[in-house]
Amino acid sequence: MSTRARWQLPLGTAGVLVLAVGAWLVFGGPAPEDAAPPAAPPAPVAQAPAPPPVFASTPAVPRAKDGGLDLVGAATAQVQAAPEEDPGPYPVDLEALRAKLPGNLYWDMDVPTKDPEEMRRREDVKARWNALYGKVLSNEATEEEVHQYYDHRRQVSEDAIAFATTVLEDYGDKLPEEHRGLLELSVNMHRARLAEIPRQEAEALSRREAHAQRQKEWRAGGGRQP
Repeated sequence: MSTRARWQLPLGTAGVLVLAVGAWLVFGGPAPEDAAPPAAPPAPVAQAPAPPPVFASTPAVPRAKDGGLDLVGAATAQVQAAPEEDPGPYPVDLEALRAKLPGNLYWDMDVPTKDPEEMRRREDVKARWNALYGKVLSNEATEEEVHQYYDHRRQVSEDAIAFATTVLEDYGDKLPEEHRGLLELSVNMHRARLAEIPRQEAEALSRREAHAQRQKEWRAGGGRQP
């Protein structure tokens, strides 16, 4: 893990897919399973339609800004909409995970919460990282800020991988199949992101240097266009 200062990167829909599992940990309840349609009764009986699977690609699953499925939103909505009287146990011990991963960003930014103050704090943190990202994109960030931003990106992915792999190692044989799939997808996604960070950081520094050189030449010319 990088030794530079590391902070929390704003999480988009694809940021940390383990949030979907986190929602189940907090609200409880086993994942719904697809069941074969019941046989037709001899007399008409009003029956409620079976709910769609949590992660099914149906219009009921919200869409993310990038066009993909909002798996986190779908999981949370499904859990919150489930009956509260019999949620059923979930086979993951959050306190045991916290003891194993005490400094993981999941606890600071991603573990589901209904506390308004905590939600506002998280939004403030995300807004600050979005502002720094804007400076990096516009080539206005200092060299130190560029390093700070990408160091943070590394920690986000490293912590997401650590959380997902720990859950899989400790509870993988007890988890619903779709949750194992989400955790495995999270690991693969963040490994791919980590592989891209060195190139992205080098390009950001190169753009910043070229931008600074153009500004220097512009000032040397009296602020006039050539």
